Amino acid sequence: MLLMIAYFAGGCFWCMEQAFEEVPGVTEVVSGYMGGHHPNPTYKEVSAGTTGHTEAIKVSYDSSKVSYEKLLEVFWHNIDPTAENKQFCDVGSQYRSGIYYLTDTEKKLAEKSKKVVAGKFDKVHTEIKPASLFFKAEEKHQDYYKKHPLKYKFYKNRCGRPQTLNSLWGTNPVFHWEPSANKEPSAHKEPSANKEPSESQQPSVQNK
Repeated sequence: MLLMIAYFAGGCFWCMEQAFEEVPGVTEVVSGYMGGHHPNPTYKEVSAGTTGHTEAIKVSYDSSKVSYEKLLEVFWHNIDPTAENKQFCDVGSQYRSGIYYLTDTEKKLAEKSKKVVAGKFDKVHTEIKPASLFFKAEEKHQDYYKKHPLKYKFYKNRCGRPQTLNSLWGTNPVFHWEPSANKEPSAHKEPSANKEPSESQQPSVQNK
């Protein structure tokens, strides 16, 4: 197993966590926050839009079973790239979409994929930036779709996520990747000082 890490943001991290955990070769998906200016942010703070963070996920995957290119494909097909500072019913910069790369290879592949998407839509607002500190979200938000299936399904459908994704992408594949021979396992290190909020900072679960 060649374990690697990737970071994405696509609005509600509950939904993105489910999408990536269903991908063969993905070993773990963690919900959290990235891209802000406030240390140890809580869900309540991030949801209020005061910290500069976006809801993000940390994807651990076996690169011998699934490629970074495939993860990019999964990412795009689970977001609305035409939305700026929002995703579906969740509005604000804390729900902006993004790809956060760890290596130059990931950056190039992310930019290449964005060009493909830009060929389908008039405007693409997804940001591509270097990965910064990732703060793990409170435990209540990890695997939320498994812990609270009825509440999760209600939220997801009420938010219009499945309907919008179907109208944007349909069933036709957008990407036709060529196998990448350039791997950089040694460079796939998480940003230093990867932190988790303390128990005292954990807010109660709120519906988005």
